[in-house]
Amino acid sequence: MSFFLDTGFIFFVIPAMLFALYAQARIKSVYARYAKRMSRNRLTGRDVARSLLDQAGMDHVPVEVTQGHLSDHYDPRSKVVRLSPEVFGNNSLAALGIAAHEVGHAIQHDDGYAPLGIRNAIFPVASIGSQAALPLFFIGFIFGGNYFGGLLMDIGIALFLCAVIFQTITLPVEFDASKRAMSLLGSGGYLQGEELKGANAVLRAAALTYVAGLAVALAHLIRLIILRDRD
Repeated sequence: MSFFLDTGFIFFVIPAMLFALYAQARIKSVYARYAKRMSRNRLTGRDVARSLLDQAGMDHVPVEVTQGHLSDHYDPRSKVVRLSPEVFGNNSLAALGIAAHEVGHAIQHDDGYAPLGIRNAIFPVASIGSQAALPLFFIGFIFGGNYFGGLLMDIGIALFLCAVIFQTITLPVEFDASKRAMSLLGSGGYLQGEELKGANAVLRAAALTYVAGLAVALAHLIRLIILRDRD
């Protein structure tokens, strides 16, 4: 049986990858649309992030600009909200939605939101697992059904499972951050009516990429298990 073209790859991985391509195309399209629609309040992503943090009693959390396209994130180790240039200095609906989303993560951290803590704790293992799992499994697959080959495949599956668990926990973390963001933007009067719908569309499209990421990870895991059982 070929490692590179098998029934698991054809029936699970390929459909999941097509879904991921759709999700990427969707976020690019939605972001491009609402990056051109400016908010009436004239506030930039940096302004909104700073204001929301201050209102949450988190004036100690800085808002910094970071390089890279849509590289926005909250760093829990440094306790810093980092926004990409197109979000930091922009007052588009997309920029404000993304900025508020990252503040949502900062508030999660400050509140001790359990799924975020679990995700941060398993990140090192999941990162190693996502990089080492497939090579280990492939080496074991080459060795065939002997003890050493089977052991390597089992280790590869176990490591990849860690990556899948990380992806699974990521979903509620991201959904909750977006929910907090929309609540903050609406209740604070930063966006209203159709503006809120635009920002929400961007965050929903971004959330779809995380769903697709989990689908791809699950598809690969199922494929590895099928190959292991048939070896």
